Amino acid sequence: MSAFNDQAVMDGLKGIALQAGNIVKEAAGKAKKIVHKGRIDLVTETDVAVENMLKKELSILLPGSDFLAEESAKDTELGEFTWIIDPLDGTTNFAHGLPFVANSIALWHRDRIILGVINLPLLDELFSAMEGRGAHMNGKRISVTDEAVMEKTLLATGFPYAIDDHLETILKHLRTLLPLTQGIRRPGAAALDLAYVACGRYDGFYESALNPWDTAAGILLVKEAGGRVSEFKAGIPYKFGSASILATNGSIHEELSGLLCGD
Repeated sequence: MSAFNDQAVMDGLKGIALQAGNIVKEAAGKAKKIVHKGRIDLVTETDVAVENMLKKELSILLPGSDFLAEESAKDTELGEFTWIIDPLDGTTNFAHGLPFVANSIALWHRDRIILGVINLPLLDELFSAMEGRGAHMNGKRISVTDEAVMEKTLLATGFPYAIDDHLETILKHLRTLLPLTQGIRRPGAAALDLAYVACGRYDGFYESALNPWDTAAGILLVKEAGGRVSEFKAGIPYKFGSASILATNGSIHEELSGLLCGD
């Protein structure tokens, strides 16, 4: 592989993410062909079209790179350079005409995420982060909030597809947190939730049973915006395959972790 120029790759990545968004925009107003991967786990022809386009264009942008992508992931191992892709996070939203959908693309290099882009095509917002260079939305620097008082916070969460396996824990967390905060939102797209923590719309986000393509770009955004990411237990770093994720502004991280873990 030729010498790696991270800025050039990021510039190209943003353009490719906007192309992905254009596919979503063009399909948004049309009838959707929907396939059920599970009872409430959907895939549309747009998911597949975006993934195919991303693989083609990203292979040109960074020849020799590997892919870990939602609609084709099997036993893919992370190589030296691996693109981690969710072509359309929020497919159920998309199928129902809701605008809370995202194209999420991250670049893994050896042992960490070094670039991340989350495009919200139906909201015209493009989030980007480069390791050590901060996070941006539509080219402007973003940062997490500095709110440290739980009752002033707005949180977000999500519900796993295997809802029956997680229902009691979800309800327990809602019973604990709803009386202590200004509210909990559930848009239905983890990439969007993480981007919203990064830009200060949410003070924190928590969810169980997410996949690498759900979180890869978002965790870099949160960290580069000054936030903190772990498992529900604050002392355990989040990694791909973790059963849970907690992403916050940092100021409420320990307290929210304790509430989620029952400490």
